[in-house]
Amino acid sequence: MSRVKLATDQWQTEMPELDLLPMELLGRLGAATRQITRDYLDPFFKSHGLHQGEFDVLATLRRSGEPYSLGPTQLFEALMISSGGMTNRLDRLEKAGLIRRTPNPEDRRGMLVSLSDDGLALINRIVPLHVDNEARALTALTRNEQKRLNDLLGKLLEGLDRTNA
Repeated sequence: MSRVKLATDQWQTEMPELDLLPMELLGRLGAATRQITRDYLDPFFKSHGLHQGEFDVLATLRRSGEPYSLGPTQLFEALMISSGGMTNRLDRLEKAGLIRRTPNPEDRRGMLVSLSDDGLALINRIVPLHVDNEARALTALTRNEQKRLNDLLGKLLEGLDRTNA
C-alpha cells in the first residue's frame, strides 16, 4: 500500500466526514513527481554531467532559436527562479564551457547568455535521450491515458492560473 493511500485511509478512520479525494490526489501528484525525479530525471542528468537546473538553462537557450542567446532576465523569468539562483547556474555552465556571457550590443549595461558550440552540441545530443527517458517514466500509462492526464493537468493549471491571477 502506498504511503498516500495509508495516510488517507488513516484520516478516513479518524475523520470519516472528510472528503479526502483532494488530499489523496495531490499526495499522489507529489509522490509521482518525487519518484520520477529521483528514479529517472536526476540519474539521467547526472550521467551527462548536469543538474536539472543546468539542463533547463541549456534547453531554454536552445529552444529560443538561433542565435541561442537570451538576457539573464529573460532566462530567469522563463525558468521561474530567482536571479541569484540563475547566477549560480550560469557560473557553473560557463566554467564547464557550455555557455558564454557577452555584452549585449543593444544594451551597454546588459549581458547576453549564449550556448557555446560545446553547449549546443550537448543539448542537441541529449534532448532526444531526455524525451525517451521521460517516456520510460510514463510506461505504466497507455498513450491515450497519457493524453487524457495531460489534458486534465492542463485544465487544472489553467484553473489555478485564473484563480491566482
